[in-house]
Amino acid sequence: MNTNKSIARKAGLIYLIVVISGIFSLMYVPTQLIDVNNAAATYQNIQSHELLFRLGILGNVICYLAFMILPFALYKLLKNIHPNMAKGMVILVLIGIPVAFVNLQHKFAVLSMLNNEYLFEDIPLNQLQQQLLISLQNFNNGINVLSVFWGLWLFPFGWLVFKSGFLPKLLGILLMLGCMSYLIDFSVWLLLPEYSSSGISTFVMLPASIGEIGICLWLLIVGVSKSKVTDQNA
Repeated sequence: MNTNKSIARKAGLIYLIVVISGIFSLMYVPTQLIDVNNAAATYQNIQSHELLFRLGILGNVICYLAFMILPFALYKLLKNIHPNMAKGMVILVLIGIPVAFVNLQHKFAVLSMLNNEYLFEDIPLNQLQQQLLISLQNFNNGINVLSVFWGLWLFPFGWLVFKSGFLPKLLGILLMLGCMSYLIDFSVWLLLPEYSSSGISTFVMLPASIGEIGICLWLLIVGVSKSKVTDQNA
């Protein structure tokens, strides 16, 4: 039989996979390869480091698969607190997963431009470079749309953490604020084109970043605050 502590640590491990693969694929790889103001440099970078670009795609896939599993682990831990809220948490995650995978087509389009020259032989190189950068920008636009779902699920999750009694209330508050952070970040990005380059987004997203990394580490290291709890699966 699984205790809350063991379930929590399994959820924490899955969450850690989401965090690490997400940072690698959505932050590290783009900073190494993509210059949003220079299509030629971006084309050359990806052409020269195609394996890193492909590893970034693999990181996306791992992140999305782990994220698909995560709410079920959390559901087992938190379902007795409020079943309907826990179900809502799972549903909000699952809605976004197909969108995330469909959005990856923009990265595969980049690979097609690099490895199927015969399809683009009538297109001047500078236009091909521009098209490649547009595909990457379309991927980022999709990520911004996905951020709505990445934010919404945090509210029921944070509420369940807050009400649990065996997880820190502060982390529950930060997760609920993180929901607002994602929604505000998306809305301002949509309305103010210059917002993306302003650096303000980093501060707007602080509650979400601290809350998600905090709950991930708490689940993984501490598990739950009680040394022995009733089996949630009973």
